[in-house]
Amino acid sequence: MIDIQILLLAIGSLLLTGVLLSKLSSYIGVPTLIVFLLLGLFFNGNTLFTPSLNNYAYIQYISIFALIIIMFSGGLDTDTKKMKPIASRGAVLATLGVFITAIIVGLLIHYLLGMNIVLSLLIGSIISSTDAAAVFSIFKSGKIKLKNNLAETLELESGANDPMAYVLTITFLQLLTHPTTSIEGIVFLFLKSLILGAVFGLISGKLSTKLIENINLDVKGLYPVLLVSIAVLTFSISEITGANGFLAVYIAGIMVGNAKMIKNAKISHESSTTFFEGLAWLMQVIMFLVLGLFIFPNQLLQTAGISIIIAIFLILISRPIAVFVSLAPFKSSLKEKVFLSWTGIKGAVPIVFATYPLVAGIPQAYTIFNVVFFITIISVILQGGTIKFVAKKLDLLSNS
Repeated sequence: MIDIQILLLAIGSLLLTGVLLSKLSSYIGVPTLIVFLLLGLFFNGNTLFTPSLNNYAYIQYISIFALIIIMFSGGLDTDTKKMKPIASRGAVLATLGVFITAIIVGLLIHYLLGMNIVLSLLIGSIISSTDAAAVFSIFKSGKIKLKNNLAETLELESGANDPMAYVLTITFLQLLTHPTTSIEGIVFLFLKSLILGAVFGLISGKLSTKLIENINLDVKGLYPVLLVSIAVLTFSISEITGANGFLAVYIAGIMVGNAKMIKNAKISHESSTTFFEGLAWLMQVIMFLVLGLFIFPNQLLQTAGISIIIAIFLILISRPIAVFVSLAPFKSSLKEKVFLSWTGIKGAVPIVFATYPLVAGIPQAYTIFNVVFFITIISVILQGGTIKFVAKKLDLLSNS
């Protein structure tokens, strides 16, 4: 049993280190959060925790709560006026783009590596989305400004594409664990999840703004607490009814963040977004650290070869195809498409989705988890660390 003083010393030291390193990350271009991921890996969690379904379920619970805060914070900070010009482009990337990425990666894994087709599509689905936490962190820490609303496009895509990846992951996991499941039933649940998620997000956003408008809290500091409760309730109620909770939380966050009475200082919009920005960063730190702790380094190295191959598929083949196909109806230059193809950054979200096969207890779950973890590290370091360099080479950096 670790003494509470030692535990608190470690927590305080880690947070202080993270805050100080956040300044360094603006120079090297890699999010500080990757340090916590590697730090958790360095401490070798198998000496502290016993690998079991219960422990992996705890990881999932912690990560889901963290993602709720991150998604709500992303929505809260989304300015709909800036997003309007690229709303269609971002929405298509967040839906069709994710679907194409998942299917192409899955088929490549199946035909080139000889894996079971459903298992291959499950891996493709888990790593199909661009990670909001990683994208927001890289752009803010690196102070990267891009031309032609490219930053807004990436932020909208990364904030809105997790629901599609989540539904695809659950769909193929269901097919893997229950092979007799009908395709019609899967399609119905797929559409139901997305449609109800959007509906619940709109309802929650509307009711929340009404609540904030009519409530008069004596302690102004309680408004951020109220917003946290709204985010958590939106997710839980949505999931209980079969809706996609992450989509609902993101939409609710957008509606609350863009409500006139908030912008007109019923609640200080700046203070609320600042609070959630810090809280979201803390949630990311916790999530990355915990995920790193539960990795077994020896198993990770055993999957290095297959992980690198899949990462190459993902970065150089499936993501570019998804971007070029998705953006075909829109006026986007070749340089913009190339840049968006390169910036399909993975992060904590795919690793969180990789815990679902673990909790479901499928035989290949440990391999999936380690492969996804390895691909995430490659993506954040390689793609995340070169965003500014690639943007500069393509003449897409803005001086304003």
